[in-house]
Amino acid sequence: MPKRHFRADDLLPSEITPRHVFEQRRRLLKSAAAGLAFAPGVDALAQGAGAQKLPGRQSGLSTMEKTTPYKDVVSYNNFYEFGTEKDDPARNAHTLKTRPWTVKVEGEVLKPREFDIDELLTLAPLEERIYRLRCVEGWSMVIPWVGVPLSELIRRVEPTGNAKYVEFVTLADRAQMPGLSSPVLSWPYVEGLRIDEANHPLTLLTMGLYGEVLPKQSGAPVRIVVPWKYGFKSGKSIVRIRFVEKQPITSWNRAAPQEYGFYSNVNPDVSHPRWSQATERRIGEDGFLQRKRKTLMFNGYGEQVASLYAGMDLKRFF
Repeated sequence: MPKRHFRADDLLPSEITPRHVFEQRRRLLKSAAAGLAFAPGVDALAQGAGAQKLPGRQSGLSTMEKTTPYKDVVSYNNFYEFGTEKDDPARNAHTLKTRPWTVKVEGEVLKPREFDIDELLTLAPLEERIYRLRCVEGWSMVIPWVGVPLSELIRRVEPTGNAKYVEFVTLADRAQMPGLSSPVLSWPYVEGLRIDEANHPLTLLTMGLYGEVLPKQSGAPVRIVVPWKYGFKSGKSIVRIRFVEKQPITSWNRAAPQEYGFYSNVNPDVSHPRWSQATERRIGEDGFLQRKRKTLMFNGYGEQVASLYAGMDLKRFF
């Protein structure tokens, strides 16, 4: 398969930025050159008093689109371990204990090991990446994530030649996660990527958003973000990463294979069996009665990732 090289080192240094500034992204960019400061002007929820700061330098991989308001990002979530309604995670995830936390890496690697969450934070300089998030239900957000390229972890464990896929296993603890009593999925939640997808510069091992550590309802303390795929591919609260030879059976593919394929690339031309994927609703910006946006192929990241799927039938391998 032909490979396209994608530069990830064109990064600009940036000091940590308050959330209310992210919500006015274009204003920040114009005013930074003039050295202007902003006074806080958002409500208590958006301020998130007591949250731990997580500095990250600004990445050249970021979109320049307006970011979704923080209060929408942390109150409208898919995290079935804490409930199936969009507001359940924000209400229920306070039970999640994020320290101590380790991620075990195993399988087809020469150097299997266990990473403490604080080690993951030092794999490489933290980056702030503003990515689009597109969910299969038809809604989208633009979120400033903070993390390191997943490829940095992969490089350290040295996959063998048999490692064709990477499987992600998330926490499944009934004492902490009330949603595990639901039979909607088999637990633990499992996701996977082809190893070239996992190594792609856009794939982010994520520990924060809006300049702070991940909120519990957003997948704390560590998750994956794969911006050209539907949101359910980005596993949350990860505890185990396995390098395997065969394609993993992922949770949604196991539950409904006719609806959720392994690749799950954002594709306006491939409809979900129960609804179209041609349009989307941007949370925090477009109301239910407002005109929807057209969905972009690969969520707008086609220039960077289309070569990964050269020659593939994307309707068959959906």
